[in-house]
This record gives sequence, structure tokens and C-alpha cells, in this order.
Amino acid sequence: MFNYRHSSFSNGRVIWGFYIVLLYSSPPSCLANFNQAKELIYKIKEGLPKGTYIGAIGPDLNLDFTVDPPFSFSFAQKKVSEQYVILNNTTGELYTSATEIDREALCPDNYEQWGCVLPLDVFVLPQQYFQLVKVKIVIQDVNDNRPKFPVDEISITIPENALVNARYAVEQSAVDPDLGSHGVQTYWLVNDFGVFTLDVEENEGGELTPFVIVTDALDRETQAEYITDIIAEDGGTPPLLGAATLKIVIADVNDNCPQFTESQINVTLHGNASKGTHLARLHAFDPDLGANAQISYAYSERVPKDTRSLFHLDRITGVIKLARKTDTGTATFYKLTVLANGPGCIPAVATIHVNIIKVVTGPPAVITRYIAPEKDGVVTIKESEPAFSPIAFFTIKNIAMNQRVECFLEGTGPFRLTPYQRLRNEYLLETTENLDYEKTQEYELIVVARTTQDIVIETFLKVQVLDENDNAPVFEKSLVKISIDENNSPNTFLAQLQATDQDSEGRGEVIYLLGGDAPEIFILDRVTGVLIVAASLDREEKETYRFIVRAVDQGTPRRESIATVVLTVQDRNDNSPRFLNKDFTFFVPENFPGYGEIGVISVTDADAGENGWVALSIINGSDTFMIDTGRGTLRAKTSLDREQQGTYQLWIEAADGGEPALSCVTMITVLLLDVNDNPPTVLFPQSNQSYMLVLPNTLPGTSITEVYAVDRDTGMNAVIAYSIIKRKGGEPGSFAIDPETGNITLKRELSNRGLYSLLVKVSDHGQPEPLYSTVMVNFFVNETVSNESYIQSLLTKEADIEVEERPWYISQMREGPERYESLSCQPILIVLSVTSLGLFFLVIMLTSFICLRRFRIHRKKQSEAETPLKMKNDSAQGVNRKLRQISNI
Repeated sequence: MFNYRHSSFSNGRVIWGFYIVLLYSSPPSCLANFNQAKELIYKIKEGLPKGTYIGAIGPDLNLDFTVDPPFSFSFAQKKVSEQYVILNNTTGELYTSATEIDREALCPDNYEQWGCVLPLDVFVLPQQYFQLVKVKIVIQDVNDNRPKFPVDEISITIPENALVNARYAVEQSAVDPDLGSHGVQTYWLVNDFGVFTLDVEENEGGELTPFVIVTDALDRETQAEYITDIIAEDGGTPPLLGAATLKIVIADVNDNCPQFTESQINVTLHGNASKGTHLARLHAFDPDLGANAQISYAYSERVPKDTRSLFHLDRITGVIKLARKTDTGTATFYKLTVLANGPGCIPAVATIHVNIIKVVTGPPAVITRYIAPEKDGVVTIKESEPAFSPIAFFTIKNIAMNQRVECFLEGTGPFRLTPYQRLRNEYLLETTENLDYEKTQEYELIVVARTTQDIVIETFLKVQVLDENDNAPVFEKSLVKISIDENNSPNTFLAQLQATDQDSEGRGEVIYLLGGDAPEIFILDRVTGVLIVAASLDREEKETYRFIVRAVDQGTPRRESIATVVLTVQDRNDNSPRFLNKDFTFFVPENFPGYGEIGVISVTDADAGENGWVALSIINGSDTFMIDTGRGTLRAKTSLDREQQGTYQLWIEAADGGEPALSCVTMITVLLLDVNDNPPTVLFPQSNQSYMLVLPNTLPGTSITEVYAVDRDTGMNAVIAYSIIKRKGGEPGSFAIDPETGNITLKRELSNRGLYSLLVKVSDHGQPEPLYSTVMVNFFVNETVSNESYIQSLLTKEADIEVEERPWYISQMREGPERYESLSCQPILIVLSVTSLGLFFLVIMLTSFICLRRFRIHRKKQSEAETPLKMKNDSAQGVNRKLRQISNI
């Protein structure tokens, strides 16, 4: 039983389906037997867009969708099926997928009754309703392909003697993958030239073959080929066309015979003509091709053998020459019959009448014999030939005994005509100097022979100079100077080199090459001579490039010339000034004279000119210091005092002269070295008028008082020694003073009461001369001080004090063996103490310097201006603290 269901589409297309249900033993029923596979057939056109409705399986199977559980539909092979078709699992509706169906790709060889079929297996579930539905989707063809010829140009050959209505197949027929009426239906020519038409034949397999039919007579000699387009047209609406070029070649047949261009030639020959004299050249023409046009020349059998032996006929060229010298005393007439033979043709006939006239004494004749290569009266000579190269001989004939002949040359050029080795009437034409093709390529000369009877014979001669590669290319400039700013972009154009070569043809073609000394960053175009630099240049790395470029011609042998390229890289301000040291430290003795040279600040700038000119300036401390910009010398405006400030830290800026200017900053530390410019200052006793009460019963060895002094200098300049240089009262050696501490000790008992005075010298160890101060130490020996005015009066009296001639250390050494032993090592101890103290201060200074440098680096990014000011204040505060400590002592 066949059931048909029709569905309407919104786009107006009608897709109909039918299914076949095979019932074996059960009565007809929609759900009677689920074991039987059912078949549904749908038809759609190829190329439908995505989502086009195909059909509904459920309604077409008359399924009852009210059952529970409901029906579901699925493909048996989803990967293949879903490539072209989408199935609604609930309704069983089929739609086209995103992939458009191409019938020609899906079924390239399918020509069955139903055309191209896409088979699908659909499961109807659940299991209690299970059915296997065989769905066949018939893909109907649409006219979506043009006819296409297998080649772009088709060539067929037709002989020129083809009969009218002769047929010639075009074997490369067009192919259209569409079916039926959408395939190729006909062929036609764009232009038939009035001599062709096109017919189409269909074979048993339904294939169409176009035939070219000749409609009129062909003549290859009139037109050898015809070119047009052949069009293949299918049966679509509108029809689609395919085209190819059709070349119809007309093949030659031997339908023409040779014909002489001149059938009769008259030749007059003097009886004294020499062997090889040219008489005539026959020319026959056959318009056919190849072997059909081959012509050979031969004498007719009517020409006697002796005549044939006198006049030689070249069978290929048709040239007739005199085979031997003729008799000069008789006049003879010859008739030569020449045949032009072609394949399969009746020979063409030409007649040559040769009239040999008797030689009588006539006018002079000039006979030319060429030495240099000659063709058709034109002599060629190479420009490389040396001077006095022979060109031709000229012989003057028919000269009577009583005649004289003058022979000379007319025309301009480096030539001369001279008698040859004293032979009568023989003249040699030769060059007088080297020829130059680049100056003159051609000369026209006239050899004039004039007799005494004023008979003039002129022989014209043309001399062509052959060019040779005798000129090398020449650069417009042998020295090419180029300037370019540094930091250029890559592939920057530098210059276009120009060289010319006066030679002709390839000998004058110039190519450009870089010399072997050229750096790889330069590129030279071989043809145009354009020079570029492929990399960015840095003047500080290299300022000048000098290399060779070559211009080479294409002659044999090749000639070349060179030019020198000098490339100067111009400076740009791309480098900041740079100090040779990260920082500078100068040691200067205090009291250094004003404007004296403290040190030289070395700074460089890799740039040139104003970009490399560096100016130095002091950021801080310019009131005290100045810089000599020319030498970079640091100077102090005034004399410096270490005791006021021992360390200066200056920030120096170096700026170049570029636009914009670039700069850098460094720090300079000026350390003042101590000079012994301060004598010791006695702090106790406070004046020469002060005194001290000493009891008479004071025992020897008792420390009575001390002298205390300080020295603002450092090092050995600040090491103080105490000594008694004058005394008043008491015996010598009554008192002793410790040279290091200034402690005054009673050495003997005091026998008398009253005032004792000691003049104490306080001296440093400075070099070259120690500095010293003196102080008067007064002792009033008594139990009590009863009358101070009396004591003051004693202090004010001026009286002589006995001077102890011995130095302080000698007097102290003689006080006893214990003192002597201690003083014997005293100089060594002093030296060691001073050395240790100096090393101690040096360690402190280096530690302070390192810490200060680290602090400066840490604070450099924060403020380059604040740092030196702050460090200066800190240094000043440290000095003030030291001074306060000394004053407290």
C-alpha cells in the first residue's frame, strides 16, 4: 500500500513524500506491526539554506502523539546524518543543516532513476513503539554549474584544400556536472568568419560533440589561421555559458608552384671580365610552406654543355657567375634558360640573355679589392685596430700609354690613399690613426681618379667603425661625500651613484658593486646605483666611513672604474657628559692660598662640537669655591681654615652645549689637612696673676697643681709637651713638671716662706717649627693667706727670673733613676702614640666617608639639591659640638 503526503513550504516550493509499508500477514494498521521497517521518501533541491523544512516523520507515519510516554526520534548514525539534516527529536520534523547540500559533490556518479539520494535511518522510540524508518531524501539538481572546457585554448587543424561541408570534431568538449536539461545543450561560435559553422552531434551515451563545418573554400596563403571563441550553453533558465579559445589552423598543401619574379634578364659583359664575375641572381617564389615551398634552379636541357661550363648556376641561390675568363677579342651572345623546380610542379622558366662585348680601350676604370671585411660596399673596421691598418686596394685600368692618372681621396677622417710600393696605378687606402667609435661611427669616402683628359671616375666607399669595449664606466664624481645625522632610521637613502660608459649596447651597460672594504651595513642597488644604509649609525662608535664602489660594464673583457664614498656621521646630542670618577676627593692643607688649584675635575662628553662642549657649575658652595671651566680646576676663593670647617662636600653639575642640553652631577669632597697654625692655649691657670697656697710642710713628691692646655690642631700638631723654662724663688729642681700631663710635683722641701714663680712653656710637636705658649705658675708658701694685697703686689713686681738652661726633658731625666728610666723610652712612646692617634683619625675619616657616600646614593633620587645643604649643616654642627666639648674642658 502506498501513502502520499503533501507539505506546503513558505517559500512556495512543494515537497512531497511518500512511504511504503509492507504488511505480510497483519491487517493494515498505523501501529499494527513495529517490527516492519517503513520507508519515507522526500524530495528537495540542492543548495537550500539552513533550516529549510523537509518533512515530518511522525505525521507521515500517522503516529498518535497523545500516547504516554511520548514518541521520540533519533538518527541511527548521527555523525553522518546531522552533517546535512537536522532532526527534531520530539516532532520528527526534518530540516536542512548549516551545510548546504551540493548534489554534484554528494553524488558525483549517480545517474539512477531517483537521482542523488541521501539515505537516513531514524529510530522511533520508546521501545514499546520502536520502529526503524528508512528515510530517503532525493536531492534534485539545480542549474548551479557552468559548462567548462578542459583547456582554455582548443586547436584544430584543417587542410586548406578541405571540401565544403567537411566536418572536423572538436574533441575537447565542455563538461557540466549538472544533469538533464541543466547540462550542456548546445555550442556556438562567436565569429565564423563566413567560412565556418558549428554543428552538434549526440552519441548513444547522450554526450554532445561540436563539429566545425567548412562552408567556403580555404586558402592558407590568404589566411593561415582563424581565432575565435567557442561557447558551450546549458539548458538552465537563465542559461549558463562556458567559453574557450578556438584556434583553427589551416594546414598547407602543395597547391602552388614556383614563379620567377623576373622571367627575362638581359646582361652585358665585357670581354675582359675576370672569373667569378657576378652576372645575375634569379629569384623564384612559392607561397607554400616547408617542403612544399622548396625550390631548386637548373639549366634547361636546351643550354649547351660548353655554355653551362662558362656560366656557373648555383642550384640553391640562383646566382649566375662567370666560371672562367672570356675571350676579350670577340663579341658573343648567349641565351640561358633556367628552370625553377618545385615538388610536384611544372618548372617555371626564366631566360637570361648574356651579351659579351669586345673590349676596346675605353675610359679608365677603378677596380676595388677589399682587405677589411666588406658587405654591399660597406667596409667595417674595429676601433681597436692600430693606425695604418689597410682597408682596400684600388687599381686603375684602361690607361693608355700616353695618359696620366691622378688618384686622390675626398672626404673627412683619419684615412689616406697612397701609391702602393711604387706600383703603377695601384693605391692603398689605410687609416692614419686609431679610430674611435664614440666619436664617429661612420665615414663616407670618395676615391677620385682623374686623367689628363679631365675624365673623372669616382668610387664611393663607406667605412663603419665597430664598437669595442675600450671605455670604462666613468663616475660623475670620483669622490662622493655624504653626510648623515646619527641615529638614522634603518634603510635610509644616502645617494644615487651615476656612471656612464660611452660604449654601445651591452658594452655600455653599467652595474654598480660595493668594494670589498665596504661594511655590510651598506647596500648598493646593482642597476640604479642607489646607496642605502641598512642600520642605524652611531657617531660615537664611528664617525667616518670610507669605502670603494665599482662601476662595471658588460663588455668583454669587462672594464670598471671606482669611486670613493666618504660618509660622515653628523653628531647629535645623544650623550650626556660623564665624569671620569663617580665622585672626587681632594686633600688640601689648610691655609691654602686663595684661588689656588685644589684639584682637576675630569669630565668627558662623547658628542662633538657644541654637543660635546661641557660647562661645570657648583650647585652648592659657590660662595667659597669656584671652577675654572676651561681646565675643570676647582679653586677656593679664600684661604680655608680646618679649625673652622674641616670637610666640604660640593655637588658639581656638568652640562653640554646641545639643544636641549644634557647634564650629569657628581659629588666632590674637599678634606682640609691640618697645618700647625695654632699654638697651645692654656686653660689653667687662667692668668699669670693667679697663685696657689702651698703649706710649708708639704712633703716632696706631692702633686701641687697642673698646667692644662689644648691645641686646636690635630695629629702631631696637637700633641703638647710641658716644660719649666724660668723660675723665681727656691732652688733649682725644687719643682718638676710632667711633660705629657702638665702635672707639677714638689721635689724638695720648701725652706722659705713666700712667693715662688715658675714660667712654664707649653709647646706642640708641629713641623717644621713647633708653636708654644707660656704661663706663669705662682705658689705662695705659707700656712694661710693673711694679706692678699701683699701677695698681688708681689705678683706685679718685675724681677729677673733665673733661667734653667737645661731643656725640660733633661732636667726631668736627672731627678732620679726612676725618672730617667721612664724618660729614656719617652720619645718612642710619643712617636707610637702620635702614630696610633693618626691611624685612629684616618679610620674615623674613611668610615665617615663611606657612610656619607652610601647616604648620598640613598638620598640622591629624592633631592639632588637638598642633600649637599643638609650634609653641610650636619658637618657644621659636628664641628660646633667638638668646640663646645673643648670649651667645657
